[in-house]
Amino acid sequence: MRICLVLEGCYPYVFGGVSTWMHQYINQMQEHEFVLWVIGANAEKRGKFVYELPENVVEVHEVFLDDALQVKEKGKMSHIFSEKELESLSELMQMRRPDWETLFSLYHDKHLNPMAFLKSETFLELLIKICKEQYPYIAFADAFHTMRSMLLPVLYLMGSEVPEADVYHAICTGYGGLLACLGGYVHKKDVLLTEHGIYTREREEEIIRAKWVVPSFKKQWIAFFYMLSDMIYQRAFRVTCLFTNAMRTQIQMGCAPGKCRVIENGIDYDRLSGIPLKEEDGWVDIGAVVRLAPIKDIKTMIYAFFELSAHVKNVRLHIMGGVDDEEYAQECYELVKQLKLENIIFTGRVDIVKYMEKLDFTILTSISEGQPLSVLESFAARRPCVTTDVGCCRELLEGKEEDVYGKAGYYVAPMYRDGLALAMEKMCESRSLRLRMGVNGQNRVNKYYRHERMMKEYKKLYGEVETAYGWNRI
Repeated sequence: MRICLVLEGCYPYVFGGVSTWMHQYINQMQEHEFVLWVIGANAEKRGKFVYELPENVVEVHEVFLDDALQVKEKGKMSHIFSEKELESLSELMQMRRPDWETLFSLYHDKHLNPMAFLKSETFLELLIKICKEQYPYIAFADAFHTMRSMLLPVLYLMGSEVPEADVYHAICTGYGGLLACLGGYVHKKDVLLTEHGIYTREREEEIIRAKWVVPSFKKQWIAFFYMLSDMIYQRAFRVTCLFTNAMRTQIQMGCAPGKCRVIENGIDYDRLSGIPLKEEDGWVDIGAVVRLAPIKDIKTMIYAFFELSAHVKNVRLHIMGGVDDEEYAQECYELVKQLKLENIIFTGRVDIVKYMEKLDFTILTSISEGQPLSVLESFAARRPCVTTDVGCCRELLEGKEEDVYGKAGYYVAPMYRDGLALAMEKMCESRSLRLRMGVNGQNRVNKYYRHERMMKEYKKLYGEVETAYGWNRI
């Protein structure tokens, strides 16, 4: 079976998180061929892969959003729109539920030039009508530039060359979901969706905080990403996620319950379960396996550790991971200097199996997560965790209803500095508590989160596609 994996902003350009998961996933699916259809923000990343691609990756197709800015208008637009096409474009511009097949036909099959449309009288007339009805008190210039910014990447992506495959498997909604649906449309194949987090909710949080979004159009930007998620929720054969609450969210957002399925993350348990516990040396060593990025909220981690250090003198923090955002990383380094925290160590990327021997427990301070692999890996190595209450972290720490293994750590609200410091202090106070919680976590991972179990479920998923639609291989 040839599977097209549609990815946005992760594999094979950056280490960690979804990228690590994706690399392991492909390597464990040697019976299948994979085509990577990857979306990046900047064309300067073209071909700059940080992973050596597995042998069963047979093609890579790269698409970059900033290339949309290079699209040139090729003369005045000559296309005469039908009523159905105009209605679909209007629905798109209002962030509702457009007829995507009609739009795919316009921009892929008929090769309509995105920039020609955005400079056309048709676009202007549609926008004026929408503004009069919905935004009568908002500056037209703001509406004009916002709408063009929203539409250009979408129209550009719909014109992409589509690789051939037996199934199109998106690893997020958004632009990735759009391309997967385009692939399904062009080659009349099925579409799958696997969400590690709820992409739309993550974009919503970003937009609320974003300074680049015109305040009066934040609501429209949020609606834009909800529209894109709805597209693939409606068209996918199966929609998977990592934990029950995420599935409930997908259903609340309009995905049919019969399509939805939970497939928990899995890790290589045997690789980590034999790591020896750290010998007592008078210090408590805390590890954070995390990329330096704003969504990981390293600054709150540093501030909380500063408060912890005022009460617990024999404590060290090891921040292990690469840099996602150079500016943010520099701010974190400077904050450590300002607070004079000599007991914080930035290790960069490390071999976690070797480094885990140095740690007593781990922390995760993310603002948003799905089902973090770092927590599962920590548990497999008998290290308890302190996390924020995001994604399914609470479920990992306390177990699902049928789970009998007991607590494996503490959770606190995101960005809650005092609560985080207090939870770390509790962990530091008792080695016996850490050992007991570590065993609970290890037992939980062994039972529910082994890599073998996860792969069995995804192979079953591909088998369902084959059964439903026949081999019909390309």
